[in-house]
Amino acid sequence: MPRYEFRCRACGDTFEVNRPMAQAGEPASCPKGHSDTVKLLSTVAFTGRGAGASSGPPAPSGGGCCGGGCGC
Repeated sequence: MPRYEFRCRACGDTFEVNRPMAQAGEPASCPKGHSDTVKLLSTVAFTGRGAGASSGPPAPSGGGCCGGGCGC
């Protein structure tokens, strides 16, 4: 079940609520009883590599105007 993060405007606390995606937009009450809350935009981070993932091209390195490869 997805977890949504909210912040209470009255006391400033941040809290999480587990609920189905169909209820994602519904308001949530603060655990301290306040009803003036706002849903926060959360980000998802993935770390590591799964099986079969490629590392992609190497990042450019060096200096100069074109990455240092031509010696300009």
